[in-house]
Amino acid sequence: MQKTSDINVVETRPLPPPASLLAALPKTDAQADFVTHARREIHRLIFTDDKRLLLIVGPCSIHDPVAGRDYAQRLAALAREVADRVLIVMRVYFEKPRTTVGWKGLVMDPHLDGSHDIAAGLQLGRAFLLDVLELGLPTATEFLDPITPQFMADLVCWGAIGARTTESQTHRQMASGLSMPLGFKNGTDGSIQSAINAIKAAAQPQTFLGINLAGAAAAVVTRGNPDCHIVLRGGATGPNYSPAHIAQTEQLLAKAGLPRSILVDCSHDNSAKQPERQPEVMRALLDQITAGNASIMGAMIESNLVAGSQPFPQPKDRLRYGVSITDGCIDWPTTEALVRTTYAALAPRFR
Repeated sequence: MQKTSDINVVETRPLPPPASLLAALPKTDAQADFVTHARREIHRLIFTDDKRLLLIVGPCSIHDPVAGRDYAQRLAALAREVADRVLIVMRVYFEKPRTTVGWKGLVMDPHLDGSHDIAAGLQLGRAFLLDVLELGLPTATEFLDPITPQFMADLVCWGAIGARTTESQTHRQMASGLSMPLGFKNGTDGSIQSAINAIKAAAQPQTFLGINLAGAAAAVVTRGNPDCHIVLRGGATGPNYSPAHIAQTEQLLAKAGLPRSILVDCSHDNSAKQPERQPEVMRALLDQITAGNASIMGAMIESNLVAGSQPFPQPKDRLRYGVSITDGCIDWPTTEALVRTTYAALAPRFR
């Protein structure tokens, strides 16, 4: 009989069930309470008249947990200083979508050598999230693979669906079952309507194929996630954070019956893919906020210990410490100065 399946599959590597990883690396009661509290605070900033600003900031991706912890410690200290006006959440991104090919993130290739030891990647990712939470710092990540949430979503305070996957039915269904506030980015073509459609779909009950905590295939039935919002990241036609773009997004959200809650990604096409321009975008947002705009409730910044990015793949021992191997970032001194500028600019809102 002719073989008709798995013709292009070279190997199938069993993974431990999610329950075993959760048992091996459990969260403490204090960490569970912290995640719950952080999610509630983020909800308040997105959907109520809370005057604080939500700031999602951190490396484009985590590839070196040692450097990542170094960054997290600095960010946690800064977050405590500005907490009365700015709620800082750290980008802890383990999965990277690729336009063609490339390194797909710490979960998929934790050893940075093409061995794709996913079991080790899941363990390393969960351990890193626990470390960040232990610092008192809320966590943010992009959900790319529909299986990974079962292994670590209980440790995530804010989630994102990226520009390439906002239109994906699989990701809209997954989002409907996630337990945290979540942002849908506009499409790479700049389409805002696709993100609005995604928000509406994710808010509805869904049934889809997934796995349970035992690792068995399951039909997952959700109640819908009401805590989804839009993220503007620019597109092929250029940036979309100007007052005119914000007004257009407000109108589209109102027409769809959705709250006018907008988070702006200062990177990607909003900075013309020039990371050093992110402070310029942030200052433009602050100008709108201080002029009275109430719908811009947050911003996202790609930041690392050292500015820019470095080529990858290359031997691990040649990688520079604290430099991104994916998108370029601003450095720590620039980040610290930008956060303090943001804090000062928000002062009139609290008088």
